[in-house]
Amino acid sequence: MMAWIFWGSEVLQQVLASGQFAITAEVTPPRGGDASHTLEAAACLRNRVHAVNVTDGSRAMMRMSSMALCRLLQEAGIEPVLQMTCRDRNRIALQADLLGAHALGIPNILCLTGDPVRTGDQPCSRPVNDLESVRLLQLVSRFNAGEDPLGGQLPDGGTRLFAGAAADPQTRSWNGLTSRMRRKREAGAQFVQTQMVMDGQALRRFVDEITAPLGLPVLAGVFLLKSARNARFINRVVPGACIPESLIERLERSANPAAEGVAIAAEQVVHYREMAQGVHLMAVKAEERIPEILDLAGIRAVESQPLALAAS
Repeated sequence: MMAWIFWGSEVLQQVLASGQFAITAEVTPPRGGDASHTLEAAACLRNRVHAVNVTDGSRAMMRMSSMALCRLLQEAGIEPVLQMTCRDRNRIALQADLLGAHALGIPNILCLTGDPVRTGDQPCSRPVNDLESVRLLQLVSRFNAGEDPLGGQLPDGGTRLFAGAAADPQTRSWNGLTSRMRRKREAGAQFVQTQMVMDGQALRRFVDEITAPLGLPVLAGVFLLKSARNARFINRVVPGACIPESLIERLERSANPAAEGVAIAAEQVVHYREMAQGVHLMAVKAEERIPEILDLAGIRAVESQPLALAAS
């Protein structure tokens, strides 16, 4: 009988370290206790992406625990990226979850501050924000070095967590973005995953002027648009979204907006491949279309399975 060994299944880290083009995708945990539908959606991504990113209370809405779904993905042979936000946890809870992720063998952590609670479906909730993304990255670095945050060393050695940071290359504050990315790199960020990028020139400038000098690989965010109405809704409710009117009009003119959205996403994958080290694909409630996007972009199967197996 064979059983997965989760440590050693650090495919994303190995792909980025080798300079290969990395592909990740995103799934949202269910709004309930049954993860079967989400796991079915993720199953179509096996051998098409290197890792699957699991959102953590995205848009400040109630969902199943990101860590629980990451573990279920592992058991299905899919490498996860655990999003961890500071909005809902104090430092004690964050410390506990990081150690728990290590114990479960979850290799990748995306460190986030989190969307404001006022944007979600429970705006009366009290945000915690004891830490923010930079200090969370610092905490991961300390744990990886085997340091106890209260002093001394962890009794059983350091953790093995591959930490990433988020960024918006289309932000209006370029100086602020430059400073914050430098701080995230100094705090221990090892890769960057961007918000959806609709402006290739902004992405190229972000890579050339900010991340490349810092030695940070970038996964450029590609978002699947389903219709003109969907695009306008995203512009209205998603913080930082800036879908240009030219793309919205292209969707409006199309006889098949869903197929047009796939074509737009595939074009972005091809374009961004020239400037970033990878792409992060977001197709909310349409994950089954991600292989179609990759096919259209000329990207076939990838090695996405855990690299180490052992007899039990």
